[in-house]
Order: sequence, then C-alpha cells, then structure tokens
Amino acid sequence: MASPSAVARAGAPRRRLVKSRRNTELVLVLGAVLIAVFGYIEVGVNIDGKVPSGAAGYGAALGVLALLAHGVIRWKAPYADPLLLPIAILLNGIGLVVIYRLDRATPGSEAAPTQLLWSTLGVALFIGVVVLLRDHRVLQRYAYIGALAALVLLILPIFFPPVYGSRIWIVIGPMSFQPGEFAKILLAIFFAAYLAVHRDALALTGKRVWKFQFPRGRDLGPVLLIWAAFVGVLVLETDLGTSLLFFGLFVVMLYVATARSGWIAIGLFLAAVGAVAVGWLSPHVHSRVTDWLDPLGSIAAGQGANQIAQSLFSFAWGGVLGTGLGLGHSILIGFAAKSDFILATIGEELGLVGLIALFLLYALLISRGFRTGIALKDPFGRLLAIGLAAIVGLQLFVVAGGVLDLIPLTGMTLPFMAQGGSSVVTNWIIVALLVRMSDQARRPAPEPAADLVEQP
Repeated sequence: MASPSAVARAGAPRRRLVKSRRNTELVLVLGAVLIAVFGYIEVGVNIDGKVPSGAAGYGAALGVLALLAHGVIRWKAPYADPLLLPIAILLNGIGLVVIYRLDRATPGSEAAPTQLLWSTLGVALFIGVVVLLRDHRVLQRYAYIGALAALVLLILPIFFPPVYGSRIWIVIGPMSFQPGEFAKILLAIFFAAYLAVHRDALALTGKRVWKFQFPRGRDLGPVLLIWAAFVGVLVLETDLGTSLLFFGLFVVMLYVATARSGWIAIGLFLAAVGAVAVGWLSPHVHSRVTDWLDPLGSIAAGQGANQIAQSLFSFAWGGVLGTGLGLGHSILIGFAAKSDFILATIGEELGLVGLIALFLLYALLISRGFRTGIALKDPFGRLLAIGLAAIVGLQLFVVAGGVLDLIPLTGMTLPFMAQGGSSVVTNWIIVALLVRMSDQARRPAPEPAADLVEQP
C-alpha cells in the first residue's frame, strides 16, 4: 500500500515548466534604450559636431522609465509576452529622438521635453493598469458604461473651435487633448463584450449569396447603426481618420467573432459610401481628397508644394539609407512635421531601410497582440486583445497611407512616435492591457495528477 506521503505527493497538482523570459525582456529593454540614446547623440553630432549636453539626462530618464515598467512586469505579470515592452520603449524612444531633431530645426519650439513628460505619464498609467487590473474579464462588466463614456468623449469636441480644420480637440487654456484617443479603448472593450455574447447569432444565421454569407436584417442593424455614427462623426468633426479607425475596428472584430466574409464586404461597401459622400459634402475633406488625387497640383498652380508633395520629396531624398539624423529638411512640411508627417522625417533621414525596420517593429507588436488573443480561452479576452492590436494596425495604416499618398490624408498621429500627449498615453494603456492578458494566456496551468492506484 502506498504511504500517505506518496499519496499527498501524487495528489498535488503539478505545473508545466514555462519560462517567464523576464531576463530576455530586460536585455531587449536595455538594448532599446541604448538605440534611442545613440540616435539622440547622432542628432547632436550631425548638427553641432559634438555630443548634445542633454544626452545623459535623456538616457537616464528613458532608462528609469523602462526599468520601472520592467520591474512591475517582473513583479505582477511574470509570464507576460517578453517583446511587448521592449518594442514600446524603442518606438517611444525613437519618437522622442525625431521630435528633438525637429525641435532643433524650429527655434523656440521645445516639444521633446513635453513629449517626455507625456511618456512618463503613459508609463505611470501602464504601471497602474498592470498592478491594479488582476483579471481583464472584469472590464466586461463595465462595457456599456464605457460605451456611453466613449460617446460623450466623441461628442465633446463638437462644442469647441476647430483646430487645423477638424473638431477633434478639446482646448482649455494652454492644455489640449484628443478625447477620441481614449474613446477607442472604451469602444474596443464594448465591441468585445457585445460580440462575445452575440457572436453565435451573427455567425450562424443569414443567407448565402455567391461566395458570401450575409447576415439577417435584424443582425445587420447594429452595423448600420455603427455606420451612421461613423458618417456622423465624419460630418460633424470632419475627421476622416478617427471615423475610419472606429468603423474599421468594429468590422475587424466582427469578422474575428463570426469568421464570415460577408461582414467584410458589407463593411467595406458602407465605409466607401460614407467616405465618398462626405468627401463631396465637406470642403475640408474634399480638399484632402483633391490633394490625394493630384499631390503636385499645387505646384502646377503656382501655390508651392503642399504637405503631401513635401512628404513625397522627403521620401525620395532619403533614398535607401537616408541622409542621417539631423541632416534632412522635412521641417519644410510645416506644422504637421511632428505629428502625422513625422513618418516623412524618418523616411528621409533613416531611408527605406529605417522605414522598413520601423514597419517591422509595428508588425511584430501587432502580431504579438494577435497571438495573445489566440492563446486566451475566454471569448471576451480573445476579442479584446485582437481589437487592441488592430487599433495599432489600423492607425498605422491610416497614417502611413496618408503620408505616402496611398489614401487621403487623415491627420492622425503615428502610434508612440508622433507629438501628442493623448496618443502616447493611450498607446501605453493598450500595451499594458496586452501585457496583462498575455500574462494570463502564457501562465502555466496546474496539470491534473495521475490517479494513484492502490496496490494490495
């Protein structure tokens, strides 16, 4: 007969051996900080011929933020994906370097220190989410409250004066922020909660037409409602980018929840109809469509190169390897050089190689978010992780497509890199949620112990 100690050992659950990869994350985080510091130094050497005096302070500030974030993950989320934090640190660090480089070309402008403060706030919120949010499924309880808050955030800018032709900012004295940046996270939570409950009704009913299976009319109602909101935001705020982002997010999550290509076809058709209609009705959006169709038209008309033309000149001038940080002329683009057109500076000064490397970093971040969603077992978490990763991907497509003249210019900010406090803060919250969910997805579950057969 087996001894009591043997029975106790056999009955205790065993855990699979899964490496936490925290040391790997630490090495990658330190490497990301060093790359950003070397970029800062290169800007000073290329412009002034010497190492900038603020290099040590910049490196220390970025390093402290990175190590604090890493320490919290090691403490509260030891099994989190080891690539999420290093990629975020590297993108944020490169963005600070490029903004500092553009500051040097605009005397009296000091956007880089402000951006560093916003990055500090973003990392602080990152730490708060990782520490306080023990289970992402708690967010499902507040989905409808979050949707109401998102609607309020989207409506508020309508009552404030337009900034650069769009009503997407709330300006109070010297402070300004984009409430739509926070609304996108709340909407992702709402979409994930709604689709997790109704995915069967949306996936298993409807009619098949040719190769597409279309939903029933009653199920199509919510999509039409979202489409109407998309057009409404576009009309009232003349903000093509945010509208495309919200509607694209809903269609992507809808497809993930149902695996029905009919939803994609309906979504693309409705998005095209709404964009074309408002493109002709809104003068601001119409001018952007005109510049997209003929980016060099302003030169032919004797008005000089517009922003799109200057952006294309920057990409062409950068070539394969770029001019080097600090040696380009992307500041000629104007006031948007530090926001959506910051990608043109990267293309000019880091070249095609640097631009491809940047896109690969984003692709890796997005793919790790998708991988986290696939690994999660609960439908809400799966949809939320994929939706948050899709936000980054859609925003990258909208910004890069506009700057490269593939689609009309939207005025959105490049995630983690462009000047904008609201954007960098919300992107750090997105990474925090992905870190928390990836920890739960990768955390080893206890293995059931084998039954002990009592021998006579």
